[in-house]
Amino acid sequence: MPSNSSIPQRIGDPDEIDYSMPIEDDFGSLSRDRIPVRSMTEDDLPTLIAIDRRTTGRDRTPYYQRKVAEAFHESGVRVSLVAEIDGLPVGFIMARVDFGEFGRTEPEAVMDTIGVNPGHGGKGVGHALMSQLLANLATLRVERVRTVVEWNDFPLLSFLNRCGFRPSQRIALQRRIDDA
Repeated sequence: MPSNSSIPQRIGDPDEIDYSMPIEDDFGSLSRDRIPVRSMTEDDLPTLIAIDRRTTGRDRTPYYQRKVAEAFHESGVRVSLVAEIDGLPVGFIMARVDFGEFGRTEPEAVMDTIGVNPGHGGKGVGHALMSQLLANLATLRVERVRTVVEWNDFPLLSFLNRCGFRPSQRIALQRRIDDA
């Protein structure tokens, strides 16, 4: 049988199948085991800002100051994470758990920020972060995670698609105040 990493391989006994081979389309094939992921701390703030600045080309310090304050002082459930390579932070994901809004009472997480140092793109950092986030949320019995993406952010849309995200049944609406 030709070797193909996306197909379980038969070994030894013809009825025995080796399921240990990683499946290429399984983003969570223990990527978090290859790249250490830990809980975010308030001391990570300068690193988050630096990674975001390298990624976006903008200084969004006030945004990250608010998000970190929210994560550590206003939220009862911390689920934000940092990925490290060689002991240095190279990526992060920020999320919070909501136990209902707009009249709905099912537990849901909102992922609002993910960032990977551009020098470590394509190394599985984003997948490790997402895999660990989903594992943590599953232990909290969170039923789903949602996020909002700019309609033309194709790299992020592609990444989220590979991670199993799909369009939701909700429509986000907005209105400018000065249109009144």
